[in-house]
Amino acid sequence: MQVYLIWLLLASLTLTSAESQGVYISQAWSGGFHGHVTLSPSQDLHGWEVHVKFSKPVDSLEVWTAKVSAVSSDKTEYTLTNKDYDQNIQGGSELQIDFNGHMSGDTAPTATLSGGGGSSQTSAPSGGGGSATQAPAATQAPVTSAPQTGGSSNINAHPSTKFDYAKALKLSILFFDAQRSGRLPSNNPIPWRSDSAVNDNGDGHDLSGGWYDAGDHVKFNLPQATATHVLAWGLEKFKDAYQASGQLDMMYDMLRTPLDYFLKCWQPDRQVYWVQVGNGEIDHGYWGRPEDMHMSRPAYKVTAGSPGSDVAGNTAAALAVGSLVYKDKDPSYSAKLLAAAKSLYAFAKAHPGIYSNSVPEAKNFYGSSGWEDEMCEAAGAMYKVTKDQQYLNDAKGYDKGGAGWAYSWDAKNAGCQLLLWEATHEGKYKGKVEEFVNSYDYGGSVPITPCGLSWRDKWGSNGYAAGASTIAVLAAADGIGGDKFKKLALRNIDYMLGENRQHFSYVIGFGSSFPKKPHHRAASCAPGYCANAGQDSPNQINGALVGGPGRNDDYEDKRDDYIKNEVSVISNGVFQTAVAGLYHFAINNQLPSPPAPKC
Repeated sequence: MQVYLIWLLLASLTLTSAESQGVYISQAWSGGFHGHVTLSPSQDLHGWEVHVKFSKPVDSLEVWTAKVSAVSSDKTEYTLTNKDYDQNIQGGSELQIDFNGHMSGDTAPTATLSGGGGSSQTSAPSGGGGSATQAPAATQAPVTSAPQTGGSSNINAHPSTKFDYAKALKLSILFFDAQRSGRLPSNNPIPWRSDSAVNDNGDGHDLSGGWYDAGDHVKFNLPQATATHVLAWGLEKFKDAYQASGQLDMMYDMLRTPLDYFLKCWQPDRQVYWVQVGNGEIDHGYWGRPEDMHMSRPAYKVTAGSPGSDVAGNTAAALAVGSLVYKDKDPSYSAKLLAAAKSLYAFAKAHPGIYSNSVPEAKNFYGSSGWEDEMCEAAGAMYKVTKDQQYLNDAKGYDKGGAGWAYSWDAKNAGCQLLLWEATHEGKYKGKVEEFVNSYDYGGSVPITPCGLSWRDKWGSNGYAAGASTIAVLAAADGIGGDKFKKLALRNIDYMLGENRQHFSYVIGFGSSFPKKPHHRAASCAPGYCANAGQDSPNQINGALVGGPGRNDDYEDKRDDYIKNEVSVISNGVFQTAVAGLYHFAINNQLPSPPAPKC
């Protein structure tokens, strides 16, 4: 059967356009290169195998959505076969297989693709035609990352969706990979990022790793933990969306970065939790790559005498749900996460207080307004994982009963009440979740732009709309809101992906028109060079969701407008989980038709 499928793949490939399939070498640097294989068969495939032939030896090939099943003795030919989740390719659709190659020298090879004997497509630059093309030699000049979207934004969209949510998930994961601090893993897919801030420490205690917060280089644990919790929650609820999009392994890999970092930050024997690395004022005086930082990077902590149960509780929630999603994949790691979650939660409960009062250096950036909502969500998450009645009792006590203003780094009421509904199915919690989501819909208290974006605030307008959309899809999965909630999420997420007056995607790398000048230091700088205000960023930070439009859909792609153009882990966290929810409903034939465009 496999032999037949190899033949069928070859036959199918030769019947499709040479502009949409083949091997694409898009980036090169000293010792390596990035590229992808695009498969676009004209007939359905059920299992496949392809051969990538390079013009010179390639020492190793890192591939995420295929298996390297064979390598020739001279290391010029690699055989790639399907993984279980991507063995079926629908005729007329497209599968992109990204890879990083490691080699000697500065010049990447050319490559050809074949399926079982005959060559079907020569290599081409990303988005190019059919002749073999060599990637440029690596230099110290800025290198622009090729868009990893290929063609229109909806080329691979599920039949029930207007946009390609699988592609949006993939790109968002790449954004989080670009935010990594510390020593980067060998499978780092971001060629313009390397090790940075490897000596971060608190009183000599290793605090390297984690994610940089936004377009700067501070590590703020409150938004980082919020993003990690909501991403893990989305993986727990919508795992099939990550499987169907071919991103499950990359999602697990991505989540370990912040979870490993939180394990470092929490020192249970000392009752010390490190909550911030880097001083915001000092950091914001530096515009350059994280790899080139030389400024002081002080670390800040909460203790029994200087409490911070908001950030500690939020981190306990992230660790707890992290333990849940790794339970089958890595039981020992799951147990370690849960043990840390329990002890950190106990610390937070015993020492209540607002962390930004204990760490005033955080106030101008992520000054917390309270701690009960974080502790309520933390207790709800702990109950979800452990089924220990005390956690549920705690969550009920921490809930103050009011509907949420937002679901964001500083506002967890909606998440707390949704977890309480999951645990109890009491109508009062369902009512508050409905009240929150409905406030972001037409007729609610939150304004909506003329083109249809729920617009809570000018600072990260996309992030606020994505936060409400995340609660909407999670609630719909729990039996609250039905198609009404799904349509609210569709309206907001599709707006961000291009359903707006400008037909412009606010997600970098998605579609053909997206921001080129985000407020992001690493993307805007190459070795020895930073783009000026009018220049496009030399590095394309794929998957980043920029801040968003003004109240009347007004937007300009300007790097110095950090209100509308900065990116952040929290905005991408809620965006990604909302997308995962919509894709989950789509592949299960539970997604309603998208709302009619407003513009």
